[in-house]
Amino acid sequence: MNGVGDNAAGKPAVIQTHDLGKVYSPGSEAEVIALHGVELSIARGEFVAIMGPSGSGKSTLMNLIGCLDTPTSGVYLCDGIDVASLDAEERAILRRDKIGFVFQGFNLLPRMSALENVAMPMGYANVHRGERLQRAQAALEAVGLGQRSNHRPSELSGGQQQRVAIARALINRPPILLADEPTGALDTRTGEEILALFKSLQADDHTVVLITHDPDVAAHADRTFVMRDGELHEQEAGA
Repeated sequence: MNGVGDNAAGKPAVIQTHDLGKVYSPGSEAEVIALHGVELSIARGEFVAIMGPSGSGKSTLMNLIGCLDTPTSGVYLCDGIDVASLDAEERAILRRDKIGFVFQGFNLLPRMSALENVAMPMGYANVHRGERLQRAQAALEAVGLGQRSNHRPSELSGGQQQRVAIARALINRPPILLADEPTGALDTRTGEEILALFKSLQADDHTVVLITHDPDVAAHADRTFVMRDGELHEQEAGA
């Protein structure tokens, strides 16, 4: 069993995998074993980093944790729900309700204001427009952008755009925040501000999973895992 580490004391796991595996083109000459025997347990309120070079399997693991893909073998429990028991529509609902995504490229819609970008996911949850806008404004204020709600992405700095993306990721109040290289397009100072925001979200009982290749970024997390050749290992504290 690859290193898992203990959960935060007394808190249930919101991400739990056992012997998780992913094989592409199984049985063919092009077969690729992307993940092998991954054991991972992350408790509610933890801040965890997953590191690894390109091709190590970390993106595959992120897609499985984010319910964007399904494993070939093993078990993944997302907030106690066995993802393998769900059909595609049920996985989409689980993804909407349990996981907020933050990406390196922000992925904001350019013709929408910050407020409209943040409010958009609630449309899929059938939230009334008035409540959508009210909650979106509160989310922007929570990330320090309440005064910029009517600005479009092109009128915002990179750090401000990432804050909008974080507000959008949190708008359906998911327990898990999955961030893929969230500081990769930002300068060092702005990146530090975004990482500090993640720490404040952790203090508010969000579980933050940070995918990165940068050890300086990973150092902000409480625990760091390293992907190597499709296997996951916990990095020793101080290593």
